[in-house]
Amino acid sequence: MREKLFNFGQHVIGWFFGILFGATTLFALLNPNLIIGDNWQTGAGTTIVTAFFVIFLLAVCIGLYAFPRFRELCHFIFVDHARLTASILLALVVVWQGVFVSYIHPPIGWDASALHQGLTDVTSPNMRSYFSQNYNNVPVLLVMRWFAHVLGSTSWLTFDLITWGLVDLSAVLNLLALWIIKKDALTPGLYIHALWLCWFPTIIVPYTDAWVLPLVSLMLLGAALLVTNHLPSLLQALGGVLFAFAFVAAYFIKPSAIVPGVGFLMVLALYALHTHKWSWRWLVLAVVTVATFAGSYVGLKHVIENQQEITIDKGREIPPIHFVSMGVSGAGGYNAHDALMMAVLPTKKARSEYSMRKLKERIRKMGPLGYAKFLVQKHANNTADGTFAWDKEGHFINDNPKPKPGPGVANHIKQFVYLYGTNLGDFRWFAQLLWCLCLLLIAFAWGKRSLFIVALRVGIIGSFLYLLAFEGGRSRYLIQTLPNFLLLASLLAPTTINELQRLTKWGNTPEVKKPDNL
Repeated sequence: MREKLFNFGQHVIGWFFGILFGATTLFALLNPNLIIGDNWQTGAGTTIVTAFFVIFLLAVCIGLYAFPRFRELCHFIFVDHARLTASILLALVVVWQGVFVSYIHPPIGWDASALHQGLTDVTSPNMRSYFSQNYNNVPVLLVMRWFAHVLGSTSWLTFDLITWGLVDLSAVLNLLALWIIKKDALTPGLYIHALWLCWFPTIIVPYTDAWVLPLVSLMLLGAALLVTNHLPSLLQALGGVLFAFAFVAAYFIKPSAIVPGVGFLMVLALYALHTHKWSWRWLVLAVVTVATFAGSYVGLKHVIENQQEITIDKGREIPPIHFVSMGVSGAGGYNAHDALMMAVLPTKKARSEYSMRKLKERIRKMGPLGYAKFLVQKHANNTADGTFAWDKEGHFINDNPKPKPGPGVANHIKQFVYLYGTNLGDFRWFAQLLWCLCLLLIAFAWGKRSLFIVALRVGIIGSFLYLLAFEGGRSRYLIQTLPNFLLLASLLAPTTINELQRLTKWGNTPEVKKPDNL
């Protein structure tokens, strides 16, 4: 019976992941960001920068195919000494991030602006109203005010530097998890993380999307320690502590970020049916993990509920059903009228009833087939865009959106990341290309079913389903799940490359002696 339940669970996971992830990969490959030249769909076409890069790629491919010595040189650098090369590239990317943040640190609008204002203003009616309605942002406000007190600064540059540090900390924790789960995956992981960090401008947006990343990565690192049986019991217990604490902390910073952790627990329970192995060791690990869950939750909740930084009226809090209702309006994302009603309606009951009524009206109006079509389009909106909705949410950078052409490092960088920059189309093309490569690395390695890999897949499935049910409509909400994608791509990259070599016969090319002077 246990074996049947295990096999059934594996089939369900496989089908859900195949359908949802397959659709994501298809949508990403068809995304208009990949159009070269004039782009009437996005309004920001590519320039000579992308053209030169494509020509360079073609030249490299021709060189690899036609010139054995060039192929062997590339093999020597990027394969024989892959870990050293990847480490150097990652270090150079970190330097590039420092340059980027030093020159580009504009004020950011929307929720990030409210959090930044809350560093210096917690008494105005607007601030009290905002944090009363958006009570979920109070924990991150407390953390930000702590940083401001310790560092003695509330500037955008300071908090962009902190965001940069937190994003890179997430990358370090991901790499540690790879080292624990499969040491051979560390090298492709270095390459993949270098590419990700190179094209991730969200480091200048101090908000929960980026700030929760190290907690998600810590959660997965704890999971890796917990399920690696050859480790000493003390390290496994540490894994349980890290997983439980990160899970609870992520819940308070951004509740949807716990989805990967929930996925891990579900898969752990599924594999327990398969292994039939129960011991005092696992009982102790379970007790330590549960105790950390309880202690962390009680402790952090006490700190948040008894904070004295800002006066909160919890009766003004927006109910969760509001985000479900908003998730079936328009493209499945933000609805300004619904948000206004949450501020106008006087009681939580009235806000809940309004949201439920609008939810029923919207689904009834679409009908079963219309709702199914809506979900397909919403899934595309949620997952296809490899820029993670950069510059897709209106004028969220509170600076001149049209940078003036001219000399200077800052001006050149702004052309790539500002709404009306001449090279925005180039940034979108590169970001989309990397997103497609990440998805394809995962898609081709279908047969791998270790506990940790399946847990990462279930975390991704959960994030997809969460975004279909709640507010979505753009891929920014996938940022919090990026550690799952990055770890999965890193673990599966060798299998995918071997499979592609088998399919293309590339791996059967004759061996060529390495040049003696290398």
